[in-house]
Amino acid sequence: MKKANQVYVIAGPTASGKTALAIKWAQELGTEIINFDSRQIYHELRIGVARPLQEELSSVTHHLMASHSILNPLNAASFSTLAREIALDCIERNGSVVLVGGTGLYLNAFLEGLDEFPPLKPELRVEIQAIFDQEGIEGLTKSLLALDSAALEWVQKDNPARLMRALEITKASGLPVSEWRKNKGEKFPFEAKIIAIERDRKQLYDRIDKRVDLMLNEGLEAEVRGLIDYQELPVMKTVGYQEFFDYFAENNTYEQTISLIKQKTRNYAKRQTTWFKNKTNTEWISPEKLKKYSL
Repeated sequence: MKKANQVYVIAGPTASGKTALAIKWAQELGTEIINFDSRQIYHELRIGVARPLQEELSSVTHHLMASHSILNPLNAASFSTLAREIALDCIERNGSVVLVGGTGLYLNAFLEGLDEFPPLKPELRVEIQAIFDQEGIEGLTKSLLALDSAALEWVQKDNPARLMRALEITKASGLPVSEWRKNKGEKFPFEAKIIAIERDRKQLYDRIDKRVDLMLNEGLEAEVRGLIDYQELPVMKTVGYQEFFDYFAENNTYEQTISLIKQKTRNYAKRQTTWFKNKTNTEWISPEKLKKYSL
């Protein structure tokens, strides 16, 4: 039986089978789907972000899927505003809504709201980019910890973009980023049930490798080549695209490129799994148990 005023979230790592489950649940609930994959939002990106097939998209109404351009990128705050408006409308009309994706930051922004960070200065961004260019992740980490010893409790230490963002916030405000993170925004007003598909690591990695092979057969190389003029955009620093840009620049062989895409996708899936296990109240369910799972 459909439950009223319920948010159903299907989260977890890439290639785990989220799309099929989201469509099944949305059909059972008589509701619609909101995508929270930060790259599937862009209509220019299709093959490399594993956008669902057109017949899948047509089977249930999908929101924030191929809805924006890479030339006008969406950040977590903008996503949260749009997704909440859509979700409230879906709940009012249908009693529920299904969210599906793998971008933890976007899901967190939707469920918990965002901190109101201070305005950032362009000169700070240049200064911090210089630290990264000259000293890499180690330099960013050292600079951040010098200002905020608790920063790594909140920031992914292997993610340079997040480290730079945390350093910007700390320098711009004069307050540790860990202090800003304690002041949460307004929570979404309805209950959320979060589940993730739990697959054996070997099985998940095999699915990732097969997905990459399928992307190549579908024309991933041509898709990336068509976007080469936009390779400096931050949104294009995405697995599957960045590696081919390097290949076009003759920095790697074709075989190395494919190997890197598979390895980096596996690494990304591992980070996603860690995030959802550590940061959210997620119920992990095997594919076998999901067949008998009742909403």
